[in-house]
Amino acid sequence: MTFQNSLEFAKQLDAEDKLSKYRQEFHYPQVNGKDVIYFTGNSLGLQPKRTKKFVDDVMKDWRELAVEGHFYADKPWWDYHERLATGLGRVVGASAMEISVMNTLTVNLHLLMVSFYRPNNKRFKILCEEKAFPSDQYMLQSQVRFHGLDPNETIVEVKKREGEHYWRTEDIVDKIKEVGDELALVLLGGVNYYNGQVLDMKTITSAGKSVGAFVGWDLAHAVGNVELKLHDWGADFAAWCSYKYMNSGPGNASGIFVNERHLNKKDIPRFEGWWGTKKETRFLMQPEFDPIETADAWQLSNPPILSVAPYLASLELFDEVGMNALIEKQRKIVAYLEFILKEIDKEVESSFEIITPSERGCQLSVLLHGEGRALFDYLMKNGVITDWREPNVIRLAPVPFYSSYSDMYNFGQILKQGILQR
Repeated sequence: MTFQNSLEFAKQLDAEDKLSKYRQEFHYPQVNGKDVIYFTGNSLGLQPKRTKKFVDDVMKDWRELAVEGHFYADKPWWDYHERLATGLGRVVGASAMEISVMNTLTVNLHLLMVSFYRPNNKRFKILCEEKAFPSDQYMLQSQVRFHGLDPNETIVEVKKREGEHYWRTEDIVDKIKEVGDELALVLLGGVNYYNGQVLDMKTITSAGKSVGAFVGWDLAHAVGNVELKLHDWGADFAAWCSYKYMNSGPGNASGIFVNERHLNKKDIPRFEGWWGTKKETRFLMQPEFDPIETADAWQLSNPPILSVAPYLASLELFDEVGMNALIEKQRKIVAYLEFILKEIDKEVESSFEIITPSERGCQLSVLLHGEGRALFDYLMKNGVITDWREPNVIRLAPVPFYSSYSDMYNFGQILKQGILQR
């Protein structure tokens, strides 16, 4: 398709968009009396309108049933989280038994490390990307120190090539082979938070498994954004937050994947709690842990229902639309955004460098040469909600559920005015 930088053309794309009706399913902040152009679904997704009913239903059951809501609510609380497993399985490419919902992302990564980071004298190293999201760095460093090891000798970072903004798959694979039988764990971000790059998870997983390492993925920026086939790829585990592309609300519950080959094992190292025991024996209060035969065995305590309810509401939308349709629009709208950026670049005395490679999801990270924080502030004051990363990168993530092609055109015009008036 040949794009055009005009509002008429953008409206034509919107008229042809099969997902355009879903814009009405979300609440939008307003600036200057107008709905914002929202580019930060990669940080916090908008609130689905149907969320309120899901939360209100829990509050009503709590009010009217109190403790009996665990078993007699319309959606009983004791198995409430199980309603997410099948839908999440479709989103991440897994069976329902490989999915659980609990805690928050870094907590879950720590818990999964108990099972999948088992260093010994020979095999003890961890491979990750350079400048991983800080929480992942802290988590890995603290895990290594907990095992009495030195992070500087244990954590192997794969670097980008000089002058490049992205990782090359062959460099990651070569580093895995180089570390070889010293490698205990590969743990990477499936989609990098800074440059928006989607790593070749299939190839990297295969490489890690070929040298005998466990392979896990932090999918915070990947779930609900890109195609995932965790089971088929053979990943050992993964974890993700739910408040970005999954639209479940600030700081909400995390999801985990544990490959079925690790399930139903009593001897796997694991921190254990009451809610990980089989439902049939849970209320017998037995002294010995009797693990559920699914990823729920990694649960410690009963899930926070008021947090899980918004997750279920949003997942209902994903079930209606399907990842294939979301990814189809994602590719088209991100391509249109890229076109708009390049067209505006021609019209102003500036230089935009898109540092996101072609392996991408919703996010474009744009290096604004010659521009500073003032441009970001201008965008925010004029109703464009975006994300600023030092020294001069803005992250733009048009989300297929609620971003329109007209948003992309209007953003370009606001961006141009912000540059011209400096």
